[in-house]
Amino acid sequence: MTDRPVRVANCAGWLWDRFSGLRDALAGSVDVVTGDYLAEPTLRQLALERAHDPALGYARSFLAQFTDAVGLLAERGARLVVDAGGLNPAGLADEVRRVIAEAGLGLVVAHVEGDDLSARLDTLGALEHLDTGVPLADSGLEPTTANAYLGGWGIAAALAGGADVVICPRVTDASLTVGAAAWWHRWSTEDWAPLAGAVAAAHVIECGPQATGGNFSGFTTVPRVDDLGYPIAEIAADGTAVITKHEGAGGTVTTDTVTAQLLYEIQGPTYLNPDVTVHLDDVVLTQVAPDRVEITGVTGSPPPPTTKLAMTAPGGFESSVAFYATGLDLEAKVALLRTHVERITDGLDLSLLRVDRIGTPVEDPPDQWAAAQQVLVTAQSRTRSPVDAQHFVAPMTGLFLPGYPGLYVSPLKVCAPVVEYWPALVPMDVLDHVVVTADGTRTSVKDTPVRAPVTGQRPSDDAPPVPDLGPTRRAPLGLVAHGRCGDKGGNSNVGLWIGADAHERAWDWLRGTLSTERLRALFPDAADVVVERHEFPTLRAVHFVVHDVLGKGASSNGRPDIAGKAVAEFLRARFVAVPEALVTEVPECRI
Repeated sequence: MTDRPVRVANCAGWLWDRFSGLRDALAGSVDVVTGDYLAEPTLRQLALERAHDPALGYARSFLAQFTDAVGLLAERGARLVVDAGGLNPAGLADEVRRVIAEAGLGLVVAHVEGDDLSARLDTLGALEHLDTGVPLADSGLEPTTANAYLGGWGIAAALAGGADVVICPRVTDASLTVGAAAWWHRWSTEDWAPLAGAVAAAHVIECGPQATGGNFSGFTTVPRVDDLGYPIAEIAADGTAVITKHEGAGGTVTTDTVTAQLLYEIQGPTYLNPDVTVHLDDVVLTQVAPDRVEITGVTGSPPPPTTKLAMTAPGGFESSVAFYATGLDLEAKVALLRTHVERITDGLDLSLLRVDRIGTPVEDPPDQWAAAQQVLVTAQSRTRSPVDAQHFVAPMTGLFLPGYPGLYVSPLKVCAPVVEYWPALVPMDVLDHVVVTADGTRTSVKDTPVRAPVTGQRPSDDAPPVPDLGPTRRAPLGLVAHGRCGDKGGNSNVGLWIGADAHERAWDWLRGTLSTERLRALFPDAADVVVERHEFPTLRAVHFVVHDVLGKGASSNGRPDIAGKAVAEFLRARFVAVPEALVTEVPECRI
């Protein structure tokens, strides 16, 4: 360790990220590689795998990556920190040690524990749903997993103890990088500003190539967009950071790609973490060189006394049938299908039934597929019988003959297990945060003793008047604004911002145009739910949190877009009155 910034590279942003990610992250000089494999649907999958085999419950995809690149990791001398341990960090740590031994290497492995509260739920008092306030006792659910979000101090302790590889369970996504930076710079548990800066940098790189041009509304301008590199955060001792990538890797790092990821899956300017409360109100992004963006202006304060507890419980079964309607009389065809669906499901004990129309056929279609619309019928039930092949799927597919002309179906989902997601808050002091080494030694982790209640976000629901910028025309919002969205349980967040090269008057127009009521008008799903609006003036962004729009969350809501990944692109496609003067100002945003 030195006084220079620590170079932290990311190698994975979800369970099935690119197989070569670890090898790619090690393509140049880095001090630490992190990998984030966990998400709400991921925990569902790991829970199902562990139910079939108690030895599983970890990210097997990581083990394959590690086996492929373990020699290069040892050669580079970098440390590796991942949350791939999932529901079984001890089991994955043993597997990693096996791979290291078979390769004839001497890397040291430790793992972190303390997140699993499944055996202690009855000692935690009345747990309430984080968003709805409904008590767990009234939910009818019996959780099989309950994992609290840990911070980064266990990671820092494991690295300080000599671990080359640290296997984590359910830590926060940012904790992987924060723990590494805290170890490198020897921060104390009360170094709020540096810790907050590290959380912001970690949030940018935690989803891998989303920071280098992936899932970016300006993707048509990204070089080698089909071969994106993974991001690197160079975090200084004061917490300021530079986001970059390996030279020669595909993609790009700009203030816009970093803004996109900074606005992803947040709940406003105040970003909570078990180690620090992060304040993004005055964050500044500066393009200091090609593919190098500096993050400054982030401030921190003591973290809250609680952390999120993510519980999952068996939620029944789900079946779905994708129908297709083609060509003329589309409304009549779908109406007939709805009549059949109502008849088939009448009397079935369903907990959810959705009929979603996806896509619109083009006029004078050039081929059959351009003339088609998918109609997805999805049903859930607490028991298998109402959605099994006999009672639901067979009657649906039996509509080939009595249905509308041109009816066909593909694909089918039959009795897939549904896992309910139930988030709550628990006091940090109920956690037994420990680091476990190869010989079984368990060392308690010192988390920060200084905590403070969070007073909440500061919504700015009143948009200023829309400035008069001359003649307007009806055009897609995305001609002027970039967008990024994400999910937090049943809530969707949406950030829309003006590109780096746009004139300041474009920001004045955007913040005036995107009022809460205008969002409701543009996004019908938000019409009757709570919407919070925030402004990020330094990013020239308007940010919304749309509550309950994702139902019960990605693991069980039955939506075609389960995690709300396309909400921002839908909004960018909506027509608004765009000043003619702005349409030609930001050509990189054109759709």
